[in-house]
Amino acid sequence: MSDETIGRVHWSFWVIGGIALIWNILGGVNFFAQMNADVVATYPESARAIIEGRPAWATAGFAIAVFGGALGGLLLLLRKSAATYVFIASLLGVIVTMIHTLGIARSTITFSPFEILMMILMPLVAAAFLIWYSKQAERKGWVS
Repeated sequence: MSDETIGRVHWSFWVIGGIALIWNILGGVNFFAQMNADVVATYPESARAIIEGRPAWATAGFAIAVFGGALGGLLLLLRKSAATYVFIASLLGVIVTMIHTLGIARSTITFSPFEILMMILMPLVAAAFLIWYSKQAERKGWVS
C-alpha cells in the first residue's frame, strides 16, 4: 500500500466520496427541518420566502436533489458506476428546485451575496462536480 492509494483507489476518492455523502445527508436534514414550521420561523426572511412559497413540484425536486445525492454518494463509496446516474438525477432535482428559488430571488426579497452563493450556486456546482468526478472515477477504473 503506497501513500497515494488504498485498495488501488487514490485516497482522495474516499475523501470526496465521504464529503459527497455528508453534504447530501446534511441536505436531507435541512429538507426535514424545512418541513417543521417552528424551525422555519427562525430562518431569515429570504429563506422563509423560498420555503413557505415552495410548490409541491419544487419540494419534490429538493427531495430528489438531496436524497438522490446521498444515495449517489453511498454508491460512489461502494464503487458502483450507478452513482453517476443517481448524481444526474440529483442535479436535475437541484435545477427544478432552483427554478422556483430564482423566481423568488427576482421578487421583492433582497438576498445577500452569501445567500445567493449558498442557496443557488453552491448546490449547482456541487451536483455538477459530483457527476464529473464519478465519471472520472469510472474512467480510472475506481468504480464499476
